[in-house]
Amino acid sequence: MEFRHLAYFVAVAEEGSFTRAAVRLHVVQSGVSAAIKALEHELDAPLLERTSKRVALTDAGAALLPRARAALDAARAARDAVDEVRGGLRGTLRIGTLTAVGLVDLPALLGRFHRTHPGVTLQLTVSTRGSAGLVAALTDGSLDLALVSVPGRPPAGAHLRQLLRLPMELVLPAGHRLAAAPVVRIADLADERFVDFPVGYGNRTVVDRAFAAAGVDRQVSLEVIDISTGAGFVRHGLGVAILPRFAVPDEADLVVLPVAEADLDWPLGIATSAVRAPSAAARALLTMIDDHLRPPVALRDAG
Repeated sequence: MEFRHLAYFVAVAEEGSFTRAAVRLHVVQSGVSAAIKALEHELDAPLLERTSKRVALTDAGAALLPRARAALDAARAARDAVDEVRGGLRGTLRIGTLTAVGLVDLPALLGRFHRTHPGVTLQLTVSTRGSAGLVAALTDGSLDLALVSVPGRPPAGAHLRQLLRLPMELVLPAGHRLAAAPVVRIADLADERFVDFPVGYGNRTVVDRAFAAAGVDRQVSLEVIDISTGAGFVRHGLGVAILPRFAVPDEADLVVLPVAEADLDWPLGIATSAVRAPSAAARALLTMIDDHLRPPVALRDAG
């Protein structure tokens, strides 16, 4: 059984497509198909169900997938050990991130990593499904690490290291009935329409939990996926929002107020798989994280 065949099988299983797997592997699609056929012949069992619209695992394929990943991880660890002795890391590092996090200068972080480890190919994936999508990609093996916002306990299948926590505050258009209120509580927001993020995003989870704890129903009238745009929708009268301060521009037509007696801290952390040991490249990147992700002094003081 060739490791190459296992790698092609894992790529097809994770991508759900021979075409996308070929692109990911930088090979022609016919080569991927031939490798899968050879593996199925050797194992005497169909591993994938092929239709015109999708590729799905058979029962045999589902049984093979975690073992194939484990075999590839072991081979990668062996290569890592040799590369470290030779003084240079190689391979591919797959990193996930949220759609927009102004606190993290990813180009600077990854630029430094590339200069230090030029033999490592970097693949950056921006999730449109929020932190839930990134954690799912970690657990299925398609990412090595991810920048996520996960309130509370780490999700199943992932290790989580929190980097910082920032308070989220109420964002109102100027002239709103609550703009001059001395104190705002969640109960005061029962009849408001909200601009928020889809379920699965960390900041949405924080706000949903705070309203549930207060026993207040909430109407989300507009969902966005880019945290940098939320305040703009508030400005134009599409609702109010609860956002971390870094996502709100300092403009006269917006009012930002704290919400009293509510747990509205927004966490930011690094997640890795709990079932797969991080590669040497992933470990090297993790050693750079703290220096590059230190928040500005004002944000540290606020948290």
